[in-house]
Amino acid sequence: MSRPAVISFAARLTCLAALAFATAASTIEPTHAQERVERKSLIELLFGGRNRAGQPKRVEPAPQQNTSKRTSRPTKPVVRRAAPAAPAEPDVEKLENARKVLVVGDFLAGGLADGLEQSFEQSPGVVVVKQSSGSSGLVRDDYYNWPGELPGIIENVQPDIVVVQLGSNDSQQMSTDSGRVDVRSEAWLKEYEKRTDEIIKIVADSGKPLVWVGLPSFNFTSMSADMLALNGIFKQHVEQANGEFVDIWDGFVDEDGKFIFTGSDINGQQVRLRGSDGINMTKAGRRKMAFYAEKNIRRLLGSAAEPSAGIADLDDSNLPDLSFPTSPLETQNPTRTNPVALTDPDLDGGSELLGGTVTSVNLTPTPRDLLVNQGIAPEAPAGRADNFTWPKTTSSTTKSEVRQTADDTTASPVAEATAKE
Repeated sequence: MSRPAVISFAARLTCLAALAFATAASTIEPTHAQERVERKSLIELLFGGRNRAGQPKRVEPAPQQNTSKRTSRPTKPVVRRAAPAAPAEPDVEKLENARKVLVVGDFLAGGLADGLEQSFEQSPGVVVVKQSSGSSGLVRDDYYNWPGELPGIIENVQPDIVVVQLGSNDSQQMSTDSGRVDVRSEAWLKEYEKRTDEIIKIVADSGKPLVWVGLPSFNFTSMSADMLALNGIFKQHVEQANGEFVDIWDGFVDEDGKFIFTGSDINGQQVRLRGSDGINMTKAGRRKMAFYAEKNIRRLLGSAAEPSAGIADLDDSNLPDLSFPTSPLETQNPTRTNPVALTDPDLDGGSELLGGTVTSVNLTPTPRDLLVNQGIAPEAPAGRADNFTWPKTTSSTTKSEVRQTADDTTASPVAEATAKE
């Protein structure tokens, strides 16, 4: 092939190569736009790879399943039913001629009246009338004068029993004719006893039984000491006037006599008895105070305090005499008698049990009684080392034989000669 022919062939190949390259460039993207594939490391193989931009892969949340096809109707919320409450006892309608229990005093007396209302709520024959003044007492007669107000209260209410609880506000100085005196000083105590006697006399003049409820302890040492002193005055003067004093102190202290917030209620359950101030009573505390006074009131009212009391039970002929007692041993309950000691009835003023008669009993004293009371030792059994009976006897020897032997010995000539000598 000639040289010009070779050059012409090479030019043709060059043109064909350029045309093929241009065609490929038009159909293939530039190099910088192509995807770069990198080899995955061991961590990426174990915990997942990366996306194209080199960022950790986003885990799309799993699509929620459509449960509308499975549920034909919407579900209702589950409502738990509470346990049925105990049916409340129906209110008992009080009788028109129901016996009235008048409660007078300070804020504690108001709580006592609330507790007594609960105590007799099922008794149609008993009505509790509350006439209390929260901040009153026997010291501040300028604030509320109980000796001046009580006669009018008794006249208006016409009670059958008068319940008094005073003194919780009286731990303070008192104004007397000689000036102001300190708490529990000699002049203070003398004047306080005088005012206490005035209250007792007013109730006694009305002819109504008096039930005086004592004071509880408080969460203050000095105040509790004052309440103990006042309880001593109330107890002494009320009982001297043949009234009834109700001591509630042990119900609101522990075994050591210290104040308690929580204690046993009337059912023996541990409950809160006192308020956070250490003075006021809770509902359970008020009910517990009433529990102490309730026993005395029920005894005085007799059958009128029963839940089944009717009009016939409230007739004056069927009720015990509610007049003020004239003797400490007098009682309105005909089924009550003086306590009789089982060991020695003669020491307590009583000689027989209720409804019974004294039967004379001849008791043979025991060997122990002879030894302790009379110093006489029992005879030693026959045959024992300390039995010095002569002549010696055996268990089979009778007493008559021993006596006969002793008589024969005395009557013998030897014995007579010995006696002459």
